[in-house]
Amino acid sequence: MTTLITNIKELLQVRENSIVKVSGAEMAILPTIKNAFLLIKDNLIADFGTMDNVPKIATDKIIDATGKIVLPSWCDSHTHIVYAGNREQEFVDRINGLSYEEIANRGGGILNSAKKLNETSEEEIYQQSKARLEEVMRLGTGAVEIKSGYGLTVEGELKMLRVIQLLAQNYPITIKATFLGAHAFPTEYKENRKGYMECMLNEMLPEIAKNKLAEFIDVFCETGYFTAAETEEIMEAGIKLGLKPKIHVNQFNSIGGIQAGVKYEAVSVDHLEVMTTEDILALKNTATMPVALPSCSYFLSIPYTPAREMIAAGLPVALATDYNPGSTPSGNMNFVVATACIKMKMTPEEAINAATINGAYAMGISETHGSITIGKKANLIITKPIPSYYQLPYAFGSNLIETVVVEGEILT
Repeated sequence: MTTLITNIKELLQVRENSIVKVSGAEMAILPTIKNAFLLIKDNLIADFGTMDNVPKIATDKIIDATGKIVLPSWCDSHTHIVYAGNREQEFVDRINGLSYEEIANRGGGILNSAKKLNETSEEEIYQQSKARLEEVMRLGTGAVEIKSGYGLTVEGELKMLRVIQLLAQNYPITIKATFLGAHAFPTEYKENRKGYMECMLNEMLPEIAKNKLAEFIDVFCETGYFTAAETEEIMEAGIKLGLKPKIHVNQFNSIGGIQAGVKYEAVSVDHLEVMTTEDILALKNTATMPVALPSCSYFLSIPYTPAREMIAAGLPVALATDYNPGSTPSGNMNFVVATACIKMKMTPEEAINAATINGAYAMGISETHGSITIGKKANLIITKPIPSYYQLPYAFGSNLIETVVVEGEILT
């Protein structure tokens, strides 16, 4: 199956030589080709260039992209798409003055979602989750990471990871699974932190590793949740079983989580709303990707990740949705890119780099995703006719996507 896209107004994120990420000042550079073509063969990018050099070959399908922008699909490296029900009431509670922490302390938050998930059948969780996955695919996401963490029991965590595995089997989108048993301490372990740690490390982890249900291990390293020392212990246990660390850090407080992540070579450290000079310095010249979640800041009215300071320090930055029922009930990466520009003062070029090539790096798939490079997956967004790619963050409330291509297949 070959598809030729012609007359592309501008083809974005063109990388003739494959790169894994962009950092610092490089983030402001977004290579493009105007009046371009792109050739898809089977599910891969086979060729691209200017229309002056369009190949004269027989193709199964031709798409005329006159007036339209083509770019790689979004790579969303941090989500909690698999969950049961919703937390609408907590949304209203926050409007009425309760903080995220206050809601959590009275049994809401993560523990609320865990209760609902453990009361819901695996089939029903799958049905709810696949509807969310289909929605984010239509919004231009071509690769997504999904975490467990709303089970907080052996069976609950395994149930979530089996649902993630089934989604990966049934949909063309690339899905990466993360074990996040260390999302919160269950109510029955509030006075027995060591007991829950032992449950995770001695019961959950071996089962997950044996059944190959996850590629990454995550921890919510935050005041009131898991300490930096507990985070290190969990990462170390996961690494021994072949899982790579990705951790939640610095959402409300800086308590040493970034330093712990760097020490254990975490693929990414995510949230970063509260960053000290020491935190930024700790990330310099490391392989760990900082991931910002601006729609979480928007929804909770908390500070935004200081992307300008981080980029000025030479760091890379990735963008993700944090799609979850409590703090970000949206998987719209277009809104994330726009919010990064509007609230974090990232340029459109920086935000697109952060949501494509750097997002791919943050889930270990930058060799196959995140740029227009021959041999990479044909995961593409084709916009409606727009004046320029600046329109993507500028018209933040409009759906500017006309066509989404996932692994060479056009979504309908």
